[in-house]
Amino acid sequence: MPDSLNSVRTVDDLRSFVHTSLCERENLLDEQFQTQVYELTRGGTLCGLQFHLQGPRSVKLSAIWTIRQNVVYFYDAQGERYTKVRLPQRLSMDSAAA
Repeated sequence: MPDSLNSVRTVDDLRSFVHTSLCERENLLDEQFQTQVYELTRGGTLCGLQFHLQGPRSVKLSAIWTIRQNVVYFYDAQGERYTKVRLPQRLSMDSAAA
């Protein structure tokens, strides 16, 4: 995981940051669960990424990163948004999502 939010520079860094953040929300051991990443498109153009973590006992957590606003929205197991994080810099899109 990146040391800080300022270290998030690539999609892989973002994936790691989101995975760790979601695991911390429900006190999950991050090495025991995987986060799936899905591309979000609008009119055939990539507009964001959706992150989905399936934990134990039907715990489902998610986050959505919007490219245009450069913001990550985090959602808890009840589907309610619990925080919003603006990334301090634009990401390098060199590494492929999903």
